[in-house]
Amino acid sequence: MTSTQDATVCAIDAERWPDVTAVHGSAARREIARALFRAAVSRLPVRVLLPGGRCLGTGPLGAPVMVVHNPAAFFTRLGAGGLIGFGESYLAGDWDCTDLTSLLAVFATHVGDLVPAPLQLMRRLAMHGHPAVDAQTRDGARRNISRHYDLSNEFFALFLDETMTYSSALFETAADGTPVAADRVLGRAQRRKIDRLLDQAGVGSGSRLLEIGTGWGELAIKAGQRGADVRTVTISARQRELAARRVAEAGLAGQVTVELRDYRDVDGQFDAICSVEMVEAVGERYWDTYFAQLDRLLAPGGRIALQTITMPHDRMLASRRTYTWIQKYIFPGGLIPSVTAIENSLGRRTGLRITQQYDFGEHYAKTLRIWRDRFCARQGEVTGLGFDAVFLRMWLFYLCYAEAGFRAGYLNVSQLTLERS
Repeated sequence: MTSTQDATVCAIDAERWPDVTAVHGSAARREIARALFRAAVSRLPVRVLLPGGRCLGTGPLGAPVMVVHNPAAFFTRLGAGGLIGFGESYLAGDWDCTDLTSLLAVFATHVGDLVPAPLQLMRRLAMHGHPAVDAQTRDGARRNISRHYDLSNEFFALFLDETMTYSSALFETAADGTPVAADRVLGRAQRRKIDRLLDQAGVGSGSRLLEIGTGWGELAIKAGQRGADVRTVTISARQRELAARRVAEAGLAGQVTVELRDYRDVDGQFDAICSVEMVEAVGERYWDTYFAQLDRLLAPGGRIALQTITMPHDRMLASRRTYTWIQKYIFPGGLIPSVTAIENSLGRRTGLRITQQYDFGEHYAKTLRIWRDRFCARQGEVTGLGFDAVFLRMWLFYLCYAEAGFRAGYLNVSQLTLERS
């Protein structure tokens, strides 16, 4: 370990980041990881620089360059924890890349063949399952949501737009269908996304609207401005606090009710239901419960508009039992569904069917790029809120990781309209 790496590790709060500080793993697994990594990068358009000027991979000029500062720690973590170890080694400073999103996009594109097929079963057997504490029970869901959404309203305000919307925007598109995405139009693009959802749900004057997952209140406010009677529920105390204040400031306190309530405890009948990027946080075990609750709450003739991140069904099946870096550090207890999984759940427990599907994954990649640029430009202010250097690297890795998934087509985002058969 170099003196520079010693200084980096010593600066990490071991109590707050125990698995980033510690480097545990057998020498045998380290060497297996080293061999597999070398074989993988030799087939990919990347280059990996090791100390002493050694280079792995034969990526072309302009290919992403991964610089490994501490090979022993990097391969030990990779051997012990797979992709979790890969991410933790970045948090620890074992490696860097000046174009992290492009590097991760290459890995995402080839995620199915990074490990040779005969070894994939052995790898799955060696990986850890989901911790029981992360299960999305009522208590577990509150803990999980609090770990992310209750970080600080001021923190999220640093990189979100003025609508405080933390989901994919819907940009105008050029003649070739490419999203016209820029920082200055992000707020307008978020409102366009919300308007499309409200239109799909048929929300207008006098509509009884339920929103599951308030965020910071923009959809509820827009619906209230249409004349709807809105009930919106969240289990994030910090989000509820700011959303209620924004509703009051918009003059809609008598029309929009913001409640701290689990979706499973909502009652009543609603003409329309909207839920934005909520299904991913429900957890696979509770998808049937979630959709059955939507069915129970929807009034006859009503419509549901959902926005959800999705992945191909085969990839979802392959990864559903795997405990990932994103679940450990960013979104505990969640799982991104496939559209097929949603259809299967609807068929098992409800009379609902998907009647419209609109996909716009490229728009999410653009949204994430803007968030990343804003986050990077304001890292000093993030530190001023009390977050440390490992947190900064964790959030940068997360934003690049997510953007890479959409750029590679590994992830998509869809607006789904649900109606009874």
